[in-house]
Amino acid sequence: MPTTTRDVLAVRGVRLYLMSAAFAAVGQNLLVTVLFKQVFDITGNALDIGFIGLAQFLPALLLVLVSGWVADRFDRRRVTTLFMSGRGVSAVALVAFSVSGSTRVLWLFAIAAFLGTADAMVAPARRSIMPFLTDKAMFPQVVVVWTGTFVGASIIGPIAGGFLYSVSAAWAYGVAAAFQFAAALPVLLIRYHREPGRMTDRPTWTSAVEGLRFVRRTPVVFGIISLDLFAVLFGGAIALIPAVASDRLGVGDIAYGWLRAAPGIGAAAMALWLSFRPLRRRIGPVLLWVVAIFGAGNIVFGLTRSYTIAFIALVVVSAADMVSMNIRGAIVPLVTPDDQLGRVNAVEGVFIGASNELGAFESGVAARAIGIPWAIAGGGLITVAIAASFAILFPSIRTIDTFEELEPVDS
Repeated sequence: MPTTTRDVLAVRGVRLYLMSAAFAAVGQNLLVTVLFKQVFDITGNALDIGFIGLAQFLPALLLVLVSGWVADRFDRRRVTTLFMSGRGVSAVALVAFSVSGSTRVLWLFAIAAFLGTADAMVAPARRSIMPFLTDKAMFPQVVVVWTGTFVGASIIGPIAGGFLYSVSAAWAYGVAAAFQFAAALPVLLIRYHREPGRMTDRPTWTSAVEGLRFVRRTPVVFGIISLDLFAVLFGGAIALIPAVASDRLGVGDIAYGWLRAAPGIGAAAMALWLSFRPLRRRIGPVLLWVVAIFGAGNIVFGLTRSYTIAFIALVVVSAADMVSMNIRGAIVPLVTPDDQLGRVNAVEGVFIGASNELGAFESGVAARAIGIPWAIAGGGLITVAIAASFAILFPSIRTIDTFEELEPVDS
């Protein structure tokens, strides 16, 4: 009998995990919404949005071996709580910056780097908790419910960010800090359904790089996370929403907040659909198609001057990305041995960070070089081409039919 959303929510550990995810998503999206807008308002330069993204990404790259090893060596719940609190500290630092009235954006870049460090350490540990909350048969549906909760909460953050920023950036960051600290506590209360394997050997270079080696020698994992990397690196337009709202659509802070929330609305709607109609067959081909749709939506968003069309395009883009997220979020843990999950998630985190934060940098550079419309639309065209090429280069993705056929790959 297929697992339902009700079955998943009956598990206490899942409920606690979702509570933490909801608080964290609200806080993080509120913070990033305000941070991108604040730096653009101070300098008027879209490239500075890109530098904020770069500052958030670099710690994930530099700490990839450390963060994965820590997640596999220590209690993932405690690691998550510690560095989730670090996110809250970053938000408090942004409160202090805003209250000071400073316009030195170097401080914002420094705080963004500290935030990126906390993100780099928390991501592998937190994501490596989820596969052990239920039995393996229920796990794909846990991913659906988690992503739905995550993006549903993500709607609140940008909308709240737009409203609060119109009042005070300091108030907005203060609320973000409260949500991040609130997200840390529920993780400590989680009890595992099955105990995860844990690395017990002394730290060595070989053990640290095992996540990289596993990804490199496992075509389905390497292909899936590379697809996400290149698709969002070139097709991610989210970072340029402040510039689009101001320069092309001519709307104010509140309308900007709603536009920034459009991706969350599309993703939440798709997550709700998937909770009732989960993916059962042709998983691989569906993944490739939704990446192509993601790129097409970015083309429309980049070229339009209509607020309504831009809003709808972002909804479509994020709905497609939600399907991709669910597929990737289930496949990678299902084919990864338990005792390597933290290190593999750390590597995937760098890919995701590259596609998001580094993608923000790429978008800022491209906007400066060729203008906002073609920076976004051109990236969308490249994304469509990437989806087509991966269908040829990675037959191991194209031939995946069901989640049930996936088993951990021997290390």
